[in-house]
Amino acid sequence: MKLDILAFGAHPDDVELGCAGTIAKEISLGKKVGIIDLTRGELGTRGSAEIRDQEATSAAEILGVSVRENLEFRDGFFVNDEKHQLEIIKMVRKYQPEIVLCNAVFDRHIDHGKGSKLVSDACFLSGLRKIETILDGQSQQAWRPKVVYHYIQWHNIEPDFVVDITGFIDTKMESVLAYGSQFYDKDSKEPVTPITSKNFLDSITYRAQDMGRIVGVDYAEGFTAERYLAVNSLADLR
Repeated sequence: MKLDILAFGAHPDDVELGCAGTIAKEISLGKKVGIIDLTRGELGTRGSAEIRDQEATSAAEILGVSVRENLEFRDGFFVNDEKHQLEIIKMVRKYQPEIVLCNAVFDRHIDHGKGSKLVSDACFLSGLRKIETILDGQSQQAWRPKVVYHYIQWHNIEPDFVVDITGFIDTKMESVLAYGSQFYDKDSKEPVTPITSKNFLDSITYRAQDMGRIVGVDYAEGFTAERYLAVNSLADLR
């Protein structure tokens, strides 16, 4: 199956928090989108890997993505090496996306920055035909996405561009709240973490509102790019 967009996250819920509005919008425009989670989030303070599996499935259904897979790398301990790069290369060649979305270039959680660089490096290597990969007994052809964009997570990284997600903030929040084990629940007896506060949950919306305010729309999500952004005409900019 060829996809238009393939979004990677170090943990289940990274993609939802970072770019679910954009994904929902692109799907509404007829694009085929998939999600690849690098780990099962097994080191998360709350919940379990099994619960996160169920939550990720629910979130994928809410967003309407074409496929979601988990590479089952070790949460907290995966590294950017040949072994892990090859597994991502297999996914890139399998789905042949034009656009790849991945973790923030640096962030509070060490897996986010690691995942960002790992996916970016693998996307480049995936275009080298002398790197041979086999999936399901079939030799894969080289494929390099046209662009790699990084969504924004905990830190307020200055975006290179934003996507208007007005009309899709409710879908984004519904996909985030599918991870009931991870976020604010006033009745929870589990340990408190930085992402379980009501302030963090509220910040998902008010950050999108603030990014939207700056560009004159209701809600937006920000991304950083690895190369110059190009347009055909100044009229393409708003």
